[in-house]
Amino acid sequence: MNAFQLAGLIREWAPGAAPRTGLVLGSGLGSLADEVEDAVRLSYLDLPGFPRSGVSGHAGELVLGRLAGEPVAVLSGRAHFYERGNPREMAVPIATLAALGVERLLLTNAAGSLRDDLPPGSPMLITDHIAWSGMNPLIGVEDDSRFVSMVDAYDPSLLAAARAAASDVGVALAEGVYMWFSGPSFETPAEIRMARLLGADAVGMSTVPEVILARHAGLKVAAISMITNLGAGMTGRPLSHDETKSEAAKGADRFRALLKAFLAHIAA
Repeated sequence: MNAFQLAGLIREWAPGAAPRTGLVLGSGLGSLADEVEDAVRLSYLDLPGFPRSGVSGHAGELVLGRLAGEPVAVLSGRAHFYERGNPREMAVPIATLAALGVERLLLTNAAGSLRDDLPPGSPMLITDHIAWSGMNPLIGVEDDSRFVSMVDAYDPSLLAAARAAASDVGVALAEGVYMWFSGPSFETPAEIRMARLLGADAVGMSTVPEVILARHAGLKVAAISMITNLGAGMTGRPLSHDETKSEAAKGADRFRALLKAFLAHIAA
């Protein structure tokens, strides 16, 4: 079943749904999906080609409705490259959002900070990325559409909206470059030192493949990280996924307020 067929199936289950903005909710941020009004919830299990995430903290459902006045399609949970070694894990969901009429995609994730002035609990607006894994989700696409420009991959108008939203709700919004490591093991202290030298401000195991897929689908993109830890070797403590989830939960209220203010800006 292709993306347009899936979109038709979704419209049968959610008549009148006309989302303009898609959201991908990362680790610990799934509670925002509970605030969608007039929500229609569809399990990924009922949508052919949608991923089956095996990561705790990722619900695995598509939620359609309105959030902060904006018609949205929320992907509550994602599948990661490290789960099956496939950078195209999110290709079908993102193509389906585009087929539903989504024009812009807002991605969120939990990330590790490489900066002492960017502690856990801080939101960071991603302004660019480094795809360190070496994998690309467009490998295997057999036409010239695969040659996607990544200049302004993070749309300037959406970055401006995020900055204005942060000002509205009084949230200090850092900005920086996100580096994608494949995972699932955390980075070594040496890799963190390298990432800092290369100009990264945060590291994580997601998001970059989705940005590339979204740009290939013609969507505008913005992405915000929730900083949940400092990089390996910066504190002397080992890293864990439990820490990622607990720190994301601590900052969730502020992060939700920021995302809703962002949606209100683009809905205006």
